[in-house]
Amino acid sequence: MSIELLMLLCLLIPLIGAVLILYTGHWPNLREAVSLTTAVLLFITVTQLWSAVLAGDATVLTLAEPVPGITIAFAMEPLGLLFALIASFLWIITTIYSIGYMRSNKEHNQTRFYVCFAISLAATIGIAFAANLFTLFIFYEVLTLSTYPLVTHHGTDKARHGGRIYLGILISTSIVFLLLAIILTWHLTGTTDFRAGGILAGKADGVVTCVLLALYVFGIGKAALMPFHSWLPAAMVAPTPVSALLHAVAVVKAGVFSVVKVIVYVFGIDNLAALHSGDWLAYIAGFTIIVASIIALRSDNLKRRLAYSTVSQLSYVILATALLLPVSVMAATLHIAAHAFGKITLFFAAGAIYTAAHKTEVSQLNGIGRQMPWTMTAFAIGALSMIGIPPTAGFLSKWYLLLGTLETGHLFALAVIIVSTLLNAAYFMPIVYAAFFKAPAAPAEGPDTYRDAHHDAHGEAPWPMLLAMSVTVFGSLALFFYAELPLTLARQLVGGS
Repeated sequence: MSIELLMLLCLLIPLIGAVLILYTGHWPNLREAVSLTTAVLLFITVTQLWSAVLAGDATVLTLAEPVPGITIAFAMEPLGLLFALIASFLWIITTIYSIGYMRSNKEHNQTRFYVCFAISLAATIGIAFAANLFTLFIFYEVLTLSTYPLVTHHGTDKARHGGRIYLGILISTSIVFLLLAIILTWHLTGTTDFRAGGILAGKADGVVTCVLLALYVFGIGKAALMPFHSWLPAAMVAPTPVSALLHAVAVVKAGVFSVVKVIVYVFGIDNLAALHSGDWLAYIAGFTIIVASIIALRSDNLKRRLAYSTVSQLSYVILATALLLPVSVMAATLHIAAHAFGKITLFFAAGAIYTAAHKTEVSQLNGIGRQMPWTMTAFAIGALSMIGIPPTAGFLSKWYLLLGTLETGHLFALAVIIVSTLLNAAYFMPIVYAAFFKAPAAPAEGPDTYRDAHHDAHGEAPWPMLLAMSVTVFGSLALFFYAELPLTLARQLVGGS
């Protein structure tokens, strides 16, 4: 099968799946079987592109040319393949989790949920395989619009308010900053294509390059750099599978992926380093890491704490890329994968706690590890990965980031890594300690006493949710012991940059 056909199938499979899900909506078992089958087929198809990427295949699939010289086109490269592999594999796991979550919580509009999920994965694949900035922009916007119904799924005033913040920030930053940056890049270079070594080298001086970089990194609002980060905690009004999609599978990963891709293939690592136009980015990323960690530490709501943890963790990717070294870009690539498995595990655990025990606050979790040992063990392993403790994947990405800071002698970045790691431990480990070693609080007397007692006696969440958590925990551990897959792609990325 040709590379063009494989790339086209990767785009079409989730779209065809969305149509089939819509038509099977009246039969829940069939609808969910279609969703799961679609996810599996997509992952299998993406894996078929592995050998072509390692061989350096430069095949371009052009779908349209709406403006002379500007095309909607797709091509394969190492970073895009890694992103597509992560997204398609975790779609399978999130679908399994969603079946247990959506049914157990008797969520409404489940068909719409699965349809939007499939469309958002099609947009994610479009971003991963984009051969130029124009294609990236189109699918970036499609991803924002297709996930809006998921954020507002509950239909409450709170959900609609969170959705307005989500849509407002992401659309405004992409149109005001990102689109302007793309137009200016096209004006300077005559192309929007991604190229090894960058397309801006020799085309713009240090000041122009600095301005363009700022437009790109703040225009890609999904990367959640401060001050354009508040959409992410606002989106926590969504059901937990959506939070997992936002934080691990598609949206935020699309953000940091796009930033890394732009720096490597538009600016060029060597070009940015020579002009010193990106030196400021490390300080913005470091500021975001520390401030978001402090907010997470002060947050009692579990999903809000995880949301600000994500804001912080995403900026590790930006910080690593901003060091402009091959080893640090490898760290950024590894952290995309490590964070995906670690953070989705944490959100799965939060959803399981809500489903089985109806608890949403950190202060309510005393002793819950006795009721839900499987869930809280998974949470503990996910937390260790976020902190960066072996044998979890998070250790590897932080290790490569440390190597990068030592190589550059960037003391600010080194201080950020040390302080933020301590803050990570400070807002995660007390949860684990309280869950296993503190006595559960007695239910308060009153009209909700029976309900609280019922939830406390419920035990673990439904088995599909536990199965999904088990797979992501295994993935986080496996990436530590078998890191060659992401490392191979990371080496290919910096070798061709």
